[in-house]
Amino acid sequence: MTPPCLAIKNMTMAYGDFIIQKNLDFTINRGDIFIIMGGSGCGKSTLLMHLIGLQRPAKGQVFYGAESLWEADIDVRRRILNRTGVLFQSGALLSSMTLAENIALPLSQHTKLGAMRIRQIVSYKLALVGLAGFEDYYPSEISGGMQKRAGLARAMALDPEILYFDEPSAGLDPISAKLLDDLIRSLRDNLGSTVVMVTHELASIFAIGTNSVFLDSETKTMIAQGSPKQLLSESIDPKVIRFLTRGEMEENGLHKTNSQEHSES
Repeated sequence: MTPPCLAIKNMTMAYGDFIIQKNLDFTINRGDIFIIMGGSGCGKSTLLMHLIGLQRPAKGQVFYGAESLWEADIDVRRRILNRTGVLFQSGALLSSMTLAENIALPLSQHTKLGAMRIRQIVSYKLALVGLAGFEDYYPSEISGGMQKRAGLARAMALDPEILYFDEPSAGLDPISAKLLDDLIRSLRDNLGSTVVMVTHELASIFAIGTNSVFLDSETKTMIAQGSPKQLLSESIDPKVIRFLTRGEMEENGLHKTNSQEHSES
């Protein structure tokens, strides 16, 4: 049987003796747009740091396919993580570099490609995110939404199998946020990437999320997993319902009506 793209097994996240989350067990399948969700302070971004190799679990494992990220030696771990791309909340573009130079950076650091081939790849990646012709612009010369798309182009520079996003819609107006959602879904469909996304934006969660895990700050563990629309329709946990409806439809009748609307859309 083919292993899932990612599997998190009995994982505990902690800072010293302070436990952030415990007993995390879930899988992310190839082609998922997987949402990590939950209230503020529950450990969503911390979980992302564990998945991308920036923070070691206090207990448990992160499997990329059949390989354990944290049991692998440094060379194997680097090879595993080179199959991933990350778009941080700020976009994390280097302000002193043009967009082309930002996107070329991982290519020059991690490949032996020549300058001409790198330029070709950079132009292609910018075109994929709707920024053809913006190679020589600096981050300060473009809008916030364009900066996010440029950050996405850099995250895709090495043709990753898995793309990670930390609050990609943060700071964007609703139209720009929807355009970014559409772009993420299009890239997943056209490039075959798996997407893992931290977000609290309900519009994004329901528009593009195909699977999810819900982290709870009180019990310090996951309390739900599945398609966001399925959770809205079927969950009886008041914390999940409150989050997915912004607390407006906790009465059973209203919750059911809202769930039906989402399942029909």
